Amino acid sequence: MTRIHSISILALLWTAWCFLHSLLISRVFTAWIKGILGKRHAYYRLAYSIFSLFSLLPVIYFQLSLEEKVVFAWPWPWYIVKYGIYAVAFLLFYGGYRVYDLQYMLGIRQIHETRHGEKDESMEFTTEGILGYVRHPWYSGAILLVWAFGVVTDVSLVSKLVLTAYIIIGTLLEEQKLIGEIGEPYLAYRKKVPMLIPWKKG
Repeated sequence: MTRIHSISILALLWTAWCFLHSLLISRVFTAWIKGILGKRHAYYRLAYSIFSLFSLLPVIYFQLSLEEKVVFAWPWPWYIVKYGIYAVAFLLFYGGYRVYDLQYMLGIRQIHETRHGEKDESMEFTTEGILGYVRHPWYSGAILLVWAFGVVTDVSLVSKLVLTAYIIIGTLLEEQKLIGEIGEPYLAYRKKVPMLIPWKKG
């Protein structure tokens, strides 16, 4: 297997994982699954989270099995920038943790509500905390981590590019989903708060 062939397969594997990851949580697919599973649909989000994690392992295993050639390594003076990026990413993730309903995102709350006969509700829309500065702090933090982590090799560059493109495209798709679910309040929110680059417009 030639080097170009191996890297092409890696790009294909990452693209396939990203596509599957988005498809399985899309509004059309989840509505279809809900029609099939009924009340058992409450377990879907948790199953999706577990599947997303374990389906990622073969892709990472294949990437680690490839020989790599270093394209860029952070020189010592630039370590300050690297760890500064880590710090910003941490703040974005922590800010998101403070305002997001993690139990809903993991699918735990849906299971609890179904077991106790409560109405299955969507995650509450809020603009508090970090969401007053950036609409998708975890996606912003993920992009920063993708590029700051490790050295850049001919192999890792493929995964970094695919994942960055996926995060941006996924963010745009998430925007359309939120507009459909929330409507005018979210459209007004978009005019005030940036999508990925933290900044308060007013």
